Amino acid sequence: MKIFKDWPIRIIERKDFPEQLIKVRGCPKKLYYRGSWDNEIFAKSLAIVGSRRMSQYGLAAIKKLVPDLVANGFTIISGFMYGVDMASHRETLECGGKTAAILGGGLDIISPPENETIYLRILENSGLIVSEYEADFMPTVWTFPQRDRIVAGLASLGTLVIEAGLKSGSLITSRFTQEQGKKLFAIPGPINSTLSQGIYFLIKEKGAKIVTDSSDITNQKIKGNQMIIEYGDSLEKKILELLGIEALTTDELCKKLEKNVSTISQKMTVMSMGNKVNESLGKWRLYK
Repeated sequence: MKIFKDWPIRIIERKDFPEQLIKVRGCPKKLYYRGSWDNEIFAKSLAIVGSRRMSQYGLAAIKKLVPDLVANGFTIISGFMYGVDMASHRETLECGGKTAAILGGGLDIISPPENETIYLRILENSGLIVSEYEADFMPTVWTFPQRDRIVAGLASLGTLVIEAGLKSGSLITSRFTQEQGKKLFAIPGPINSTLSQGIYFLIKEKGAKIVTDSSDITNQKIKGNQMIIEYGDSLEKKILELLGIEALTTDELCKKLEKNVSTISQKMTVMSMGNKVNESLGKWRLYK
């Protein structure tokens, strides 16, 4: 018997939903959930969605933004799928925050099975697991877009999109967000990445607000150096060693490291978001 089944499934009726969810087009009549439902958990909340094929850049963005969002009292809502969803849930928990997972199937269906650990951690940390389907209902192609309206509906502030292709389900969540008159945020990515195409569509065509740090969402100034990302590998170490000697352009780094432009450009973007390097006058320097 699975441990998560020790947590009873309860039902909440539409009349008891948070006000922002009731306004959703096609609002469900009831929801099934595990955990302790309190509408206050959604009073200050943000949905974070994005690609299931999350890159290191996307992960770095989550690690940069979520700690300060949690510190500012935001509940993080997402769709409990691999990629950006799961990383957002996990980082929220690591920071001691609350998170709500909205499933595309029944509450007894965990896919992939290894996500049972994070499922339990959400419950143990006063979070919620939510679905509009019966406990053993298997997710299908159409249930995920249905789920997206609830993800957007429960978020009081709006939705942040981190990496999305042009056919990403995140664009569906974005549409529901704007239909509800909520704020839409997007993190710009490398212009040569397919995971940036949906992001730039949202920015250029849908008016999504560009986010480069958490203050773009919270309107609070970042204090001190709390946004530094604990992230690194051998390539990053070599780059930092080179920049410790002199400022270099991307092309110069490519030649010295014998790497292609795409690899170095993406790495420099991640390091920049981690407050480890910055670019000025076309050259990369150690962050100061």
